[in-house]
Amino acid sequence: MRDPFLNPFPTSDTARHAIWEMLVPRDIDAFLAADWSMVAGDFVEEGFIGISGNRDPNPDNWRLAFPNLAAYRDEWLNQAKDFAAGTYGEDPRTAIFTTTTLEEIEISGETALVRKKFDGGIKKADGTLDVMRWQTLYYCRLHEGHWKISGFTGYLPNPMGTL
Repeated sequence: MRDPFLNPFPTSDTARHAIWEMLVPRDIDAFLAADWSMVAGDFVEEGFIGISGNRDPNPDNWRLAFPNLAAYRDEWLNQAKDFAAGTYGEDPRTAIFTTTTLEEIEISGETALVRKKFDGGIKKADGTLDVMRWQTLYYCRLHEGHWKISGFTGYLPNPMGTL
């Protein structure tokens, strides 16, 4: 059984270890705090784009939802604030960590393709389950000596399924 709080990449694998730290604990903690400043330095602003798959396996329905970092930041903050306003029947941090898997990072030179998946949910105070079942492909690159996010294709179904 995996420990969802434990970085699966050894410190000797500096690139993958750093990318996991950026996209799992730092991202989760910033989201829960609804504090963009905690992750603002994790992005390459110039040329950033984010594609929303709208949880649809058909790429014809994907959209350029975030043509720049400011658009993504604004949506991220809206989602974080909405989440913070909810009431939960379990510890949200533990639930998000347990739901999150990031074990595949392909690196070629100074570029990385990262697969982050969510499969589970968070119990709400009313007994219902807020389902978290999607995946994101992050495009990262080594920028000014640090691994940063330069874009993503996200809100994809998990699993993708077939058409």
